[in-house]
Amino acid sequence: AKCLADGEKLHKSLSKMIKKHVIKKQLSDSIGVIDAKIGGLLHSKYDQLNIVSDSSVLECHRGLREHFLELLAEIADLSSAKSDAMNLGLSHVLSRHKIQFSAEKVDTMIIQAIALLDELDKEINIYAMRVKEWYGWHFPEMTKHIIDNKQYCRVINAIGMRQNCQRTDLSDILEEDSEIELKNIAKISMGSDITASDLDNIQSLSTQVLELSEYRDELYDYLRKRMVAIAPNLTFMVGELVGARLLSHAGSLISLAKYPASTVQILGAEKALFRALKTKSDTPKYGLIYHASFVNAA
Repeated sequence: AKCLADGEKLHKSLSKMIKKHVIKKQLSDSIGVIDAKIGGLLHSKYDQLNIVSDSSVLECHRGLREHFLELLAEIADLSSAKSDAMNLGLSHVLSRHKIQFSAEKVDTMIIQAIALLDELDKEINIYAMRVKEWYGWHFPEMTKHIIDNKQYCRVINAIGMRQNCQRTDLSDILEEDSEIELKNIAKISMGSDITASDLDNIQSLSTQVLELSEYRDELYDYLRKRMVAIAPNLTFMVGELVGARLLSHAGSLISLAKYPASTVQILGAEKALFRALKTKSDTPKYGLIYHASFVNAA
């Protein structure tokens, strides 16, 4: 199947058949080959053979396929159902090979990874916002004091109730000045009291935020390594995130490489472009590529 689909080299069985039934018998007849690639390979390997691969061979092949069952009726018990089953099996083998050895298979890993990364960013921001709003009823001053979402969730899991802030060591989470200021704020906090079940649910949600953030970091590292391996030049120019989004929007690395510069420039801003053309207003200058550092700084 690989030799038939790729046409890069001759299969052993084909070479063996040519040697046994043509070269050893010193036949001088012309050999009609349907596939021009395989014909070229045969001619390069066996230059003494007269290989023909033109429209006349295709016409002969069309006639053979039309009367295939009739021609083999006398030498083989081949019914129409068996022939259809054979054709179907061969089609499945070739299709499976093309899918398995697709050059775009690696691109798919990047496309799925960047899509998941964007979804994780949205989910983490939504969950973190919910944690701050929920715990903010109990300790509202901490929301303005700790901006980072991961630090905020780690502090919640460490102190629990606001009253425990004074006797909890937060040196591994916050800097010394921030820790002292947070403990002073906790003394005069205007937040309302919550129950133990409320705190359990808040800490459960904050734990999920931390786990998702940790997985997001692992996924980003995986995406960065894949981009460096597959598209090093693109990664060097625009970065792994912008490069992966461009690749995802184009569908594959091959499609992205074939795009003209004008298309790459507005890739990701199609809606704004067509809206501008419809309303006869100014068209967008950049799309996804605007987030690249050298474009943004220009």
